[in-house]
Amino acid sequence: MRTKKDTTPEIAISEHELYSLTEELADKHQDTLPKMREGANEVSESIRELTKSKYGRRSFLTKAAALGAGGALLAACGTAASTSTTAAPKVAGPSVDLQVAALAASLENLAVSTYKAGISAATAGKLGTVPPAVANFAETAMAQHADHAKAWNSILVGAGYKAISAPDPALNGVINADLGKVANVVDLAKLALNLEGVAAATYLEALYALSSKSARAIAATIQPVEMQHVAILNFVLGTYPVPNAFATTTGARPAGEAKSLLVK
Repeated sequence: MRTKKDTTPEIAISEHELYSLTEELADKHQDTLPKMREGANEVSESIRELTKSKYGRRSFLTKAAALGAGGALLAACGTAASTSTTAAPKVAGPSVDLQVAALAASLENLAVSTYKAGISAATAGKLGTVPPAVANFAETAMAQHADHAKAWNSILVGAGYKAISAPDPALNGVINADLGKVANVVDLAKLALNLEGVAAATYLEALYALSSKSARAIAATIQPVEMQHVAILNFVLGTYPVPNAFATTTGARPAGEAKSLLVK
């Protein structure tokens, strides 16, 4: 119960409403998990098969050239060798799909660390009165972001890269600075809303950039969950957006910036 001296801003919806919305969110997320994991496995398998075929072809051409076994063999391999040389730049670096996976994993890690910091601040009494329903939503959203990060990291590991445990380096400093200014639960909700908006926009843009059908399916599965986070936080803050009004790519993080995160 709030006391007369408690000046902490109140959330704009009842705790009962927030509990109900969070329960719906949890149910939807659970429904998406099988499809998300299946998609991640399919992407990993596709990348492994692609890597094997390219390695096998290059290995054959290298051995044939080294052996120098007559003009007939060299002539037969000539066209393939030319094609391989021309195609090499296309596989010189990580694919766009892997860059998106790396970026998404780092964004999800940032969301996890942000919610974790908020929960820690609330537990330490630094945010004034924090309704239990708000803490419940934060813990639920944090766990969902962790699941999303695992899905993207499984793709990276399957492709021979290390899992990404660090948060998005381009946003981490900004978010941490903003966390230092959070004084109450409303401030925290505003910060979380900004971050969730970036994640939702990034996934929406990824749908146009991803080449793998399975990777697109993962992004399309996760994006609506991020949008639910956005919607709930808007309700907490007392704003009631029309869904189409916040389905945007504005603020999306560019996948190209994730190249430096990919380490074998």
